[in-house]
Amino acid sequence: MNILIIEDEPALAESMIKYLSQDGYHCEWVSTLNEAFEKIHLYTYDCLLVDITLPGGSGMEVVQRLKKNKSESGIIIISAKNSVDDRIEGLEIGADDYISKPFDLSELNARIKSVLRRRNFSGQNEIVFKEIAILPAERSVSINGQPLSLTKKEYDLLLYFISNQNRVISKSSIAEHLWGDYMDMADSYDFIYAHLKNLRKKIIGLGGGDYIQTVYGVGYKFTQF
Repeated sequence: MNILIIEDEPALAESMIKYLSQDGYHCEWVSTLNEAFEKIHLYTYDCLLVDITLPGGSGMEVVQRLKKNKSESGIIIISAKNSVDDRIEGLEIGADDYISKPFDLSELNARIKSVLRRRNFSGQNEIVFKEIAILPAERSVSINGQPLSLTKKEYDLLLYFISNQNRVISKSSIAEHLWGDYMDMADSYDFIYAHLKNLRKKIIGLGGGDYIQTVYGVGYKFTQF
């Protein structure tokens, strides 16, 4: 899952990146309002952690722009301000949650997972597609009750497919989801083909269906049909 941290305190941002990366998230960080606007214009994120007080303006402007553009990203406001009015304003303009500084990183992680479950899977603790079962909190997958061993990228890819089942997803969208802005350094999409091949092989190897379909010239679709 791709996380954009919009925070002007380097020490706090670095601690969030270190903690969340250990739990499998791909984190990017910006420290000013203008940098945040540039990122959300160029890339799509699963969740944004938005500080209110930023060089150049208020993080509330980021939330407003995301909502204006009908973004489906989860949004958690992070701020030293702890007033009821700030909480209400943030939630009313479209944020999913609000956490006040100082906070425990484990609590932040739990809130991120909660937001992602609500947004992608209606709050389910277990995600089931045919014989495939996923427990997001544990990052575990099983096929017909048998544990399925996946790499981080394969797990992220499977979750992305299931959250977008029956939709055609372009290769560039998959690359952006898995690598964020680091995808610009790639010379080709060969790395996507490799992950898709491995994921398909592992699912079929445990008796699962071949749900990943190639839509030639466009991308891929995850479907039971």
